[in-house]
Formats: sequence, C-alpha cells, structure tokens
Amino acid sequence: MRIVEIREKTVSIASPIANAYIDFSKMTCSLVAVVTDVIRDGKPVIGYGFNSNGRYGQGALMRERFFDRISEADPESLIDQANNNLDPFAIWKTLMTNEKPGGHGERSVAVGTIDMAVWDAVAKIEGKPLYRLLADRYRNGQTDDKVWVYAAGGYYYPGKDHSKLQDEMRSYLDRGYSVVKMKIGAASLEEDLRRIEAVIKVVGDGSRLAVDANGRFDQATAIAYAEALKPYKLFWYEEAGDPLDYALQAELANHYELPMATGENLFSHQDARNLLRHGGMRADRDYVQFDCALSYGLVEYMRTLEVMDELDWSSRRVVPHGGHQMSLNIAAGLQLGGNESYPDVFQPFGGFADGIRVENGYVGLPDIPGVGFEAKSTLYAVMRELGEG
Repeated sequence: MRIVEIREKTVSIASPIANAYIDFSKMTCSLVAVVTDVIRDGKPVIGYGFNSNGRYGQGALMRERFFDRISEADPESLIDQANNNLDPFAIWKTLMTNEKPGGHGERSVAVGTIDMAVWDAVAKIEGKPLYRLLADRYRNGQTDDKVWVYAAGGYYYPGKDHSKLQDEMRSYLDRGYSVVKMKIGAASLEEDLRRIEAVIKVVGDGSRLAVDANGRFDQATAIAYAEALKPYKLFWYEEAGDPLDYALQAELANHYELPMATGENLFSHQDARNLLRHGGMRADRDYVQFDCALSYGLVEYMRTLEVMDELDWSSRRVVPHGGHQMSLNIAAGLQLGGNESYPDVFQPFGGFADGIRVENGYVGLPDIPGVGFEAKSTLYAVMRELGEG
C-alpha cells in the first residue's frame, strides 16, 4: 500500500463580490489528488482535497517542498498497520519534516489541502463515509446524522442595493436555512445598519442574522459597531478586528455581551489556544470558526479540539468556516456545533451533495465512502479530470 502520486491544479473561484477587506476578483484555490495503489471496484483509490476560499491556491509551495517529502519517504513509514490503511498522522509528520515552529501562514494551507485528500483516501480504503470513520475511531461510534448549517452571503458588489440583498436572503430561507450571514465593514456604520435592518425585515428577527466584519475594524470602530448592533440581538458579531489582536477581542467582550465569533484566520492549535486564553472569548455563548483546510488539516484540527477541551470549551462551540464537505464530515463525526454554507458562491467547491436538502437549518451527508465529493456532480467532474485524466 502506497501513495503513487500527488497532483495539484490551481483553479479559479473568481467573483465580483467583496467583503470588508478583500475582493475575490482573482481568487484561486488548489485542487489536490492523492493517487494510491489500492484498488476498489477495479480502480485505484484517489483522495481529493482543496483549500477554502479567502486564501489563494498553494500549488507552487506544494511542488517546491511538500510533494517530494512524501515521494521520498519509505512507503512503510506512512502505513497505519493496525488499520491496514494509510496513516494520516505519519503522513502529516512527513509533510512537516524540517519545518520550524511558528509562521502559520501559507504552508498551513498547503498541508491542510493535502491532508484533506489523505483523509478522503483513508475513508475510501476503509469503505466508510469519513464522518463515520471519525466517529468510530474517536467518538466511540457516536455521530450526528445531520448538521446545523447557516447560509453565508451578503457580500458587497457593484449595483447590489437593499432590495437585491433582501432577495438573496429570502432565497436562503426558501432553501431551508434558518440563519443567514451578511458582510459589514466596507460601508459606513450608518449604511451597514440600514443594510442590517433591510435583512431583518426578510428574516423576521435579529437572532436569525449573523454579521461578519472580516477583521476590518480597529478597537474604537469595533466597539462603536458593537454598541450600535446590540439592539438587534444578532446571532453573532464575527471577526471585528485583526484575528491575532487578542487584546482587541478581549476588550470588545467588555462592551458586547451578546455572542461573538472568530477564528477562521487562525491556523494552528497554538493560535487557537492563545485566542481562548487571551481573547476574552466566552465558552457559554461565543463561537470559534477554525477551518481544517486552512490550518494544517484534520490532524492539526484534532489537536485544536484537545486544546479546547483542556480549556473547558465544548466542541459544540465550533462552527467551521469554509462551507465545504470536509468540515461537514468533521462536524458530524466529531460532533461540532455546525458548519458554514455557501449556497451560491465559490462553486463548485461550496455546498453539499446533490439531492440532499437543507431542512429547518440542518443538512445530512451522503452514505458513500470518503468525504462524499463523488455525490456532488459538478465538483467531482473537476476532481475526476485531475485524478483520472
């Protein structure tokens, strides 16, 4: 049993949308295929992975450092003998050979993307959906058969007035979502409040709306928004300031007693620990949004969950960023609090399996081996071209 080859293709997920910090006009992501010599149904098992939106594709970094470390390793050193399978932990350790600690930037995306493909292959070799494999190995078989999801949208783009914003949010409710999210911070406070009020007219109550500033605000602006947002009693106020400014987040907690969320731009268990130690986050109401595809993958994600447990945080307070099927499997198999969803943007990578509807804010998973990419036809067409082409 061995990894025969790892392939990468950088693909465009460009869009005219923007948040408070960046636009997505040149956004890319890396698609990875891990080809093995294991045969199932007459074909080699191929694991697939990709990185989440907001961070660019990392193909050059993968080819420069990480692929060779796997191809040059002793294949036996990458095997999980107890399970007669590939060993994601050994593969991760090999990928990170000769990497200094700290500097959790672009390499965390490269490793996280490869790691996703490895876990997809592992679950396929074992013949189980990934979420069931995770539950069996790490949760004594306990799994969530459906996962709470919210619809992320409300981006800025030219010509998008309040009525178009309302139409977008109405479409999410029509598709079964009970909570929606919109961007703030790229307009004035006054205009953002008008946008929020327009959305609340559609969703009916502030508790069904989350807002996301994408780290745009300094401390004074973050607090000014907090004071203005309080009367709406929103589902959460997300990433007000720079993700590494724990002092800002801690001070914000002194001014905003309602739920907050952050963490999607923290890429290691050490950063997660610092946020929970020093960021003023409250385990009884706040949410953390760590994204495995951006933060060294599921192997590192398990370390992050261990840190949370050590600091008395429930895994149910985790609602991963990214809106992809990998996080959905982790949410179901390791019993997290939910998952982000992108119903309309970042396609074909966003969204879930074909034919599985969102019902009352919850979504199920396909009962097929692996992450379930094969059950999303538009996505699998792109993956198959890389893996089998």
